[in-house]
Amino acid sequence: MPWDDLHESKEPDDRFKNKGGGGGQGGGPPKPPFEIPQIKIPQFKPSMLLGIILLLLVVWIIPGTFYFVEPDEEGVVTRFGKFIRTASPGLHFKFPSPIEHADIPKVTQVRRAEIGFRATQGRPTQQVPAESLMLTGDQNIVDINLVVQYRIMDSVQYLFNVRRPHKLIRDSTETVIRGITGSKKIDEALTTGKAEIQILAKVQIQELLDRYESGLQVVTIQLQGVHPPEQVADSFKDVVRAREDKERMINEAQGYRNAVIPEARGQAAQIIRIAEGYRAEKVKKAEGDAKRFLQQYEAYKKAPKITRKRIYLETMEEILPNVKKFIMGKNKGGGVLPILPLGGNSILGGNK
Repeated sequence: MPWDDLHESKEPDDRFKNKGGGGGQGGGPPKPPFEIPQIKIPQFKPSMLLGIILLLLVVWIIPGTFYFVEPDEEGVVTRFGKFIRTASPGLHFKFPSPIEHADIPKVTQVRRAEIGFRATQGRPTQQVPAESLMLTGDQNIVDINLVVQYRIMDSVQYLFNVRRPHKLIRDSTETVIRGITGSKKIDEALTTGKAEIQILAKVQIQELLDRYESGLQVVTIQLQGVHPPEQVADSFKDVVRAREDKERMINEAQGYRNAVIPEARGQAAQIIRIAEGYRAEKVKKAEGDAKRFLQQYEAYKKAPKITRKRIYLETMEEILPNVKKFIMGKNKGGGVLPILPLGGNSILGGNK
């Protein structure tokens, strides 16, 4: 758009005032169509400079001089990058930066490192096979996921000796777990060896962190899952089920054995006791019969007739109560036919 379109057309000849070769009063540079506002710069005073310096000092010194340490924190003060002191919870004073600087790590906070997987709130768990797949001592592959909980034990070592503490925990844990898993067979790692793996891992990880002087302390090691890789998971499940069936059958057989053997031993002892009692009874009875016979024999030698008659009467007293008896007199010419009872024992005798 032409420059002159910004103005009204009441001065159409202004466009030609400075053109042409004439040297009249109309020569010279053109004037701008608008007025440039003028900025008034205040006059500089020494008191203003002093006020600005004081303001900058207040803004810089006061926030950088005092610092507050929370109950779950510990203050670490450095002077020109060199450690000077630690500060307990509360309000403290230090020289402003860059002279002194205060770091305030949370020493009681329990942090968490995940090995073999990544869990994000609101998202599905992401597996990390490069960390979780490990080789066992019998040349099998096992998938291990675990969580390491740790906290700051020494804030000075934590700040000065460790640049990436979370990565240090992961690398140390992965190194230790791979070593422990390599010394175990897969059956032990999947079943009975989980508790031992956790205990050994905690001890060895702490030893490795202390060797690095990291200032970190392992609180707990939690195995989230120890299982075979997904490609062979079904086959491993079949093996585990077969092993469980084997253990169940062994336990059932052991229980049956524990029930039958004591019962058989009890029955054998009972039979032995009964036999011993029967033997003692028969021996005692035989000894008594022998003594009684000898006594009878001695009495018989003294009075044979009386002894025989007494023995006969005693025998009859013992036999007759158990015999069915019919006593009939002599029939002289009678018409009654004596009937011999064949169904039981009888004694036919004469008149008494």
